[in-house]
Order: sequence, then structure tokens, then C-alpha cells
Amino acid sequence: QVQLVESGGGLVQAGGSLRLSCVASGSIFRINNMGWYRQAPGKQRELVAMVIGERDTNYGSSVRGRFTAARDTAAKTVHLQMNSLKPDDTAVYYCNADVTEYDGGYPFGYWGQGIQVTVSS
Repeated sequence: QVQLVESGGGLVQAGGSLRLSCVASGSIFRINNMGWYRQAPGKQRELVAMVIGERDTNYGSSVRGRFTAARDTAAKTVHLQMNSLKPDDTAVYYCNADVTEYDGGYPFGYWGQGIQVTVSS
């Protein structure tokens, strides 16, 4: 089993910044991809940022240029630096990781429990 634990959420005013972190633990041979999704009330879960491998990153169109994701492979961690936050960024942010648990095994996707980010206007 693999656990993903998020931290760093909270309440911030529009224009402010927050930094989210997610650390993975458990039975991990390799983390293939690691990143973030978010879900606002009444909306579908959407991609925020996904680090492919160790450095290439895909960003959702609504956050590109404002958010930056980075992995620390050795620490099994991914961070999300969120700048110029807007009220529309208010959502529960979920860490996601594609994990191979043993050599030769198939990768499997895991989710964190989610962390609230609220941006006030």
C-alpha cells in the first residue's frame, strides 16, 4: 500500500501565494508521475500540474504561468507553488502519484485525501 499525505493548504487573499506539499510513503519501488488535481464544489476534478518522470511538467490551462510544480525524487515529494491566487482557485487539492510497488510490477494510481485551499476576494 502507498499513502500520500498533503500539507500546506489554507485561506489566503486574492493575489497571495501558498505552497502545497505531498509526501509518499509505503511500498514504493518507483514513482513514475506525481502531481496535483483539484475539485471545486459542483465541478469535475481537473488537472492542476503533473510532473512526468522527474522534470517534465504538464499544467492545466487555468494555472499555467502562476503555478509551479516540482518533484524531489529522493524525498518522494512533490511541491506546488501557487502564486497570484484567484478566488476561482478555491478547491480541494488532491495529490496523485503513479507508483510501481515492486520491480517488474504494474504501475497503479494513488490519491491523497485532499487539502482545502480557499482564496478570498
